[in-house]
Amino acid sequence: MLEVEELNVGYGGKPVLQGISFTLREGRIVGLLGSNGAGKTTLIKALNGTLSAIAGAVRLNRRELAGMSRREIARRIAVVAQENETKFPITVREFVLAGRFGNGSAFGWESAEDIQAAERAMAECELDGFEGRLMNELSGGERQRVVLARALATGANVLLLDEPTANLDIAHQATMFRLVREKCRAEGYSAVVITHDLNLAAEFADQLIMLDQGRMHAIGTPEAVLSEESLKEVFDVTVLLDRNPASGNVRVTTVY
Repeated sequence: MLEVEELNVGYGGKPVLQGISFTLREGRIVGLLGSNGAGKTTLIKALNGTLSAIAGAVRLNRRELAGMSRREIARRIAVVAQENETKFPITVREFVLAGRFGNGSAFGWESAEDIQAAERAMAECELDGFEGRLMNELSGGERQRVVLARALATGANVLLLDEPTANLDIAHQATMFRLVREKCRAEGYSAVVITHDLNLAAEFADQLIMLDQGRMHAIGTPEAVLSEESLKEVFDVTVLLDRNPASGNVRVTTVY
């Protein structure tokens, strides 16, 4: 369980996020929404201890992240970052295996368990046949799938995903979200996902948090958060709301 209590985070002493509070429970997906510059990526960095809090706290299973080592955090929290391009030649297999460092592994010293975890994660992300390809020769969407595989290979059961479907085609977008949801529901994972796709958020998230200028504008179920009023206030757009005929979940159509 990840608990965020009255969290203030910033750069150089200047606050970017203020008064953020929520709880990420086992088996749940929280979607993070907001316009560019609202503080979504900053929050992800705070949730894995990359950025220290100015005030407030982030707790993992009731322990403050501030008191945990990077290796401890890496064993429990995995990040799929927004920018994934690698500047040097490394194979997909090597890149995914590098995610096992939190378990005490290093290049050249991978255990059978490490290799199994990496192969399982690559298969889950539909990367069969990619093992020997170089990361810097992959498309953006292919790299994104490899980065998710690396996160799954860590064995961490808290996933933080920063726009994980940004470079993916429509088929792989659905595959990625289904995979994350299945991990949460069947294996006790939990996830925080930044997305600009309001309809994907409505389909896959249990709870949504809408940020606006570094503060929480709304928190609740997709139906509660995705209101015409909130979307107008935060994104300055007019929308029509109805139901997805396949799932019954709220559906957002922008009026241009």
